[in-house]
Amino acid sequence: MNINDIKTVAMIGAGDMGHGIAEVALLAGYKVNLYDIKDEFVDKGKKRIFESLDLLAGKGKIPPELNTAIREQLLTTTTDLAKAVGNADLVIEAIPEIMDLKKKVFAEIDQLAPAHTLLASNTSTMSISEIATATNRPDKVFGLHYFNPAVLM
Repeated sequence: MNINDIKTVAMIGAGDMGHGIAEVALLAGYKVNLYDIKDEFVDKGKKRIFESLDLLAGKGKIPPELNTAIREQLLTTTTDLAKAVGNADLVIEAIPEIMDLKKKVFAEIDQLAPAHTLLASNTSTMSISEIATATNRPDKVFGLHYFNPAVLM
């Protein structure tokens, strides 16, 4: 797989980092499935993305057409992990920095995502090698650390 093969990104976690990373992917033209465990978390992440896009559009940093395309075509939200990762080429995880939780989520994603899917963690402190042991594809697990706010970095 190369970068041109990536069409859909699943963002796992819609919080402070997750919504920003999702926005970066959306601005790059990727379809994004934004996932979190509760509707209220997903809704808040989506709201923050839309507020940021409106700000960027209002300042002339992005064309209005891109703002519309993201809202109408590129972004989907869900609390169903299978739906989030089922068509993903790249999964990016940004959940709390708890190793057991990360390994549990990566094990679930590994079972639900297509075999070609790359799995990334936004962690800055956890061992990627240890996270990868929870999957059957350790060669496709890597770190992809963003700084906050992701959309400005």
